[in-house]
Formats: sequence, C-alpha cells, structure tokens
Amino acid sequence: MRIHYGFDIEIDVPQDVTILTALDIEPARQRDIVEASGLVARSVVRTESYTDCFGNLRRRVCGLPGTISLSMNGVIADRGTPDPVVANAPEVPVPDLPTETLPFLLASRYCEIEFLMNMAWAQFGGIVGGWAKVQAICDFVHGWLAFSYPNARATRTALESYNERVGVCRDFAHLAIALCRCMNIPARYCTGYLGDIGVPPDPAPMDFSAWFEAYVGDRWYAFDARHNMPRIGRIVIARGRDAADVPILHTFGPHLLRRFEVKTREVPDQTYEMAAE
Repeated sequence: MRIHYGFDIEIDVPQDVTILTALDIEPARQRDIVEASGLVARSVVRTESYTDCFGNLRRRVCGLPGTISLSMNGVIADRGTPDPVVANAPEVPVPDLPTETLPFLLASRYCEIEFLMNMAWAQFGGIVGGWAKVQAICDFVHGWLAFSYPNARATRTALESYNERVGVCRDFAHLAIALCRCMNIPARYCTGYLGDIGVPPDPAPMDFSAWFEAYVGDRWYAFDARHNMPRIGRIVIARGRDAADVPILHTFGPHLLRRFEVKTREVPDQTYEMAAE
C-alpha cells in the first residue's frame, strides 16, 4: 500500500531565529519514499541537514522575522500489515543487553523512574516474559490515563501523568517508557505519522503521534499504550529517550504558532495528489 504524508506549519517570530526540526522520515524508511516534495520553507535564509546522536535526520533552519512556513508532502510505500506481535519474546537480562540499548534504561527529562520504581515492581514484578511484561504495562497505562487534548501540557512528566491520570499520546508513551525502564526493559520514545488506516476515522484534526519501542527478545518492537492495539501504517520520524530529544520544532527564541496541519492517509488505488493539496 501507499500512504500520503505531509504537514503545513506556520509560526510567527519577532526576530531572526534558528529552529531545529525533527520532521523528516527516519533514514531506514527513506528508500520507501515513492515521491516527495522535500522541505518547502518560506521566510528562511538557510537550512542545513544533519544526523543527531540518535541517528535521526534533523534540520537547522535559520529564519527571518515575520511568518515562517514549513511544509512537506510525500508518498511512501508501506507493507500494510499491523504491528508485529511476538507474545513469547523473552526479557533480556541487563548483562546480556546490547550496549546501545543501555541509555534507554536510565531516567530522562520526562521519565523519572526513581519515583515510579516501587509501584512498578509491585504491579509488574510477578509477570514472566518480556513481551508479556511490556503488554501488561501498556494495558495498565491505557486503563489508567484518560486521553484529553484540552488537558495537554508540554511539561507534563511520566510521574505527573500517573498522578493526574490524564494526558495525550506523548504522556501515554512517557509513562509506559518509565515503567518499562523501572522493570529493566529498555524503552525509547518514537514520534511520527499514524493515520486512521484499518480503524474508524477519528474526527479530531490529524496530529503527529507518539508511541514507544521496547527491547525484548532480540530486537526493538513498537508498542502503543494509547491505542493499545496493533496498527497499520506507522511512519517513524525520530526516536529518543523521550520527547525532549526529538521535539518537532525547537526554536531558539519566542514564537507563536499560527498554523499546524498534519496529513496522513492511505492512497486509494495507488493514485495520489501531492502538491495541489
């Protein structure tokens, strides 16, 4: 199958500004892109692409005072299959974990594992198996938190989500990540596109989505505590320890968001329109 993806973002800035973006599809999926407009930037004097320490494709954008617009449209080929489920995937003891997974066992900006450790072990310590333990964490977070856009807060941490029992997709991911790390299971944050493919359409405006990956068995697997079911058409943009590592936009100076539109949909019959949309 093919998926049309894209975004249109406009921000107002009162001064020259530098912006770090996490808006490009991950390197491993670049070969699947069928057609893409590239980044279209207005009121910008310079852009520079780079790879960050997590292997994500990033950009440094230097903009002028006024309204800065960033947009992209593309079509990507996708297998069209749901997230894999490997229910018998074992937990990997810490001494046997690949060294590159070890940073994802530690506390981070939004995942304060030290305050959740006792609760996590009381709740999940008796569960045997890596996949079973991570799925139990997803089941718990899915039932514990209420999803609410009006209650979104950019500074909410995993502990605050647990105490307030409310959040958006990034909060579901942060709490699940923190609980996995409490149980010595590496977990990392993912941001990207997730359209309503194979599920009833959500009437709310499309947004970038957040989920997480846990290392069980011998590889990373996608888990989603908000939806708590295998989904079709995940397109990763970036991964990090938590959302602080991969903000969609990080501006070095004040800005006001004027427009934010995300597009993700299945392309019927392998036909698509890009630039006209």
